[in-house]
Amino acid sequence: MDREAVASRRLDGLIWAMVALVAAIVLIAPAVSSFHIVWRAFIAPAATCSLLLAVGWFYRHWRRDPRLASGAICTAQVIAFAAVGAPLSYLAASTSLPLYDHALDSIDRALGLDWKGLLAWMNASPAIYDVLRPIYLSLTLQMTTVVLCLAFTGRLIWLRVYTLAFFLAALISIAISAVLPAAGVWPYYALTAVDSPHILPAVSTSWPVFDGLRDGTFRSLVAVGSEGIITFPSLHAALAVIVIAALWPVAILRWVALALNTVMLIATPIDGSHYFIDVIAGVVLAALCLVAASRIAQAAKRDAPAATVLVPHLAGK
Repeated sequence: MDREAVASRRLDGLIWAMVALVAAIVLIAPAVSSFHIVWRAFIAPAATCSLLLAVGWFYRHWRRDPRLASGAICTAQVIAFAAVGAPLSYLAASTSLPLYDHALDSIDRALGLDWKGLLAWMNASPAIYDVLRPIYLSLTLQMTTVVLCLAFTGRLIWLRVYTLAFFLAALISIAISAVLPAAGVWPYYALTAVDSPHILPAVSTSWPVFDGLRDGTFRSLVAVGSEGIITFPSLHAALAVIVIAALWPVAILRWVALALNTVMLIATPIDGSHYFIDVIAGVVLAALCLVAASRIAQAAKRDAPAATVLVPHLAGK
């Protein structure tokens, strides 16, 4: 087994350990709180992960193809983490600490950034918003595309860097949201259809869930059907940057990823109900997580044993 294969397996072990830790927290939560797990919401992710892991095992151990094996295994990792990470964010929101919307809005104002001005511009140009919304909602598709592109182009260590960076960004965002919670710009400004006749943000469905988590009326832990409830820092912005970095080595997709996710960053304040400082913090978080994940991967590769050359036994002379 070569050094890269050994490093990939070590990184996979770390990634699965992170998934297991988050899953354990979610499983324990009902025993120590009023939360309950909606098991049917985990059936589809569990079934999909099981199938992908079976494919990965087949191409890792039976018909060796590291690219297909990595594509299947890393896709399973992303799906599994998303399934347990969403309920973890619900647990974080239930801390019900004081909201920090006023502070975040004040930072925007101090930086001279006009959120309402951006909203007014988009309401005046609804055709532009119609273009921005599907790009904002494309993140899940993009993240799956990254896994497949990196796997099939043979960038197997970089694929693990991408996965680790995603996990680290999500976990840090969830932790920060627990101690610095915020409802988001739309609820903070109490905006209505009168203020925004042409735009209702994609995250509007998350507001009742966020309020219910804080006041104790919502206590369901779900995977499929979960809502994004993190305001600061913007995980959407962080993942946009991570996707750009992940696809940067793939020349044919480099500029497409940059253009698409730059537009996504522009859409995030309005469709994601984010303060500008949320987006800035998300970009900084992404950079830090990419550096950390790269160093972890470098250490795994450095510490892996050198490739062993096996000399077949020649019998019978």
